[in-house]
Amino acid sequence: MTELNHFKGIIPPVSSIVDKEGNLKEEEMVLLIDKLIEEKVNGLFFLGTGGEFSQMFVEERKAIAEFAVKYVRKRVPVLIGIGSTNTREAILLSQHAEQIGADGIVAINPYYWNLTKENLYQYFSDIAKSVNLPVLLYNFPTLTGQDLTPDFVKELVLTHQNIVGIKETIDSIGHIREMIDKVKTVNPNFSVFCGFDDHLFNTLLLEGDGAISASANFAPQLSVGIYNAFLAGDLEKAVSLQKQLSILPQLYKIDSPFVNVVKEASKLCGINITTEVLPPTKTLSAEKKQQVKEILQQAKLL
Repeated sequence: MTELNHFKGIIPPVSSIVDKEGNLKEEEMVLLIDKLIEEKVNGLFFLGTGGEFSQMFVEERKAIAEFAVKYVRKRVPVLIGIGSTNTREAILLSQHAEQIGADGIVAINPYYWNLTKENLYQYFSDIAKSVNLPVLLYNFPTLTGQDLTPDFVKELVLTHQNIVGIKETIDSIGHIREMIDKVKTVNPNFSVFCGFDDHLFNTLLLEGDGAISASANFAPQLSVGIYNAFLAGDLEKAVSLQKQLSILPQLYKIDSPFVNVVKEASKLCGINITTEVLPPTKTLSAEKKQQVKEILQQAKLL
C-alpha cells in the first residue's frame, strides 16, 4: 500500500487539455505536467473539478487516469478523482485507479441528492472498502449542496484507516481549523488541504498541510513558494507571496465553470496549451480573456 501519511504541500488540480472534439491532447498535457513537476509541486490531482470530470464519460476519465499515471512515472504522487453521483461508478473508478498504479483517490460526495448522514457515510465507506489505496475526501458544499462536517469526517477516519485526508474547498477558515483540530486528534497524519488560494497561509498556521487549488496550474511558484517559506520559518516571505496569491480568486468569478479561465491563465503564463473546454462550458470571449489578463497583471504574473 502507498504510504498513508505522505500527502502534503501543493498539489495542483490539473487541467484536462482537450481538442474541440473533447479528445485528450497528450502532447500538451505533457507540457503542463512537466512544468508543474519542474516547479517542485508535491503531487498532481487529475480529474478533479478543474479537470472537468463531471463533463466526461467514464471511458474518457479512465483514459486520462491511465495517461497521467503512466506519464508521471512516480516522479510525484498522482491522485485520481473518482467523484460520481452513484456509488457503483465511484467504486469502478476507484478500483481502476488502483489497478493502473495511482497513489491515491479523491472522493467528493454525490452532488445531486442531499443524502441522509447514514447514506452519505455508507457512500464513503463503500469506496474506502473497495480499495487499498489512500482516500482523500473532497468537501465542496457550494457545488454538492452538502457539507462534510468535522465530526462526520472524524467518524469516517476512526472506521477506515485508508481515509487519510481532505480537500476543504470552503470559504471558512473556522471550518478548516475545526477539521484540523478534531480529525488530527484521532489521526495526527490526516492531511487537511485548503481548496481556496486565499486560505493557504492560514491553513499552514493552523497546522494544516497545504493546498489543492486551481492557481497552482498557472502560478505554482506562488503557492509552492508560500509552502516552502513557511517550512523554512520565513514568515515575511510567506506573507508577501500570500498577498500576491490572494489577488487570484478574482479570476474564478469571471465565468462558471471557471475551467476555461484556468486554461486561459495557464496559456497567458507561458504554457502553450489549447484552451478548449468540454460543454456546457464554452471558451472565453475576448472581453473575458482581457479580464483574465488584467488580474494576472495585477498579481504581477505578467
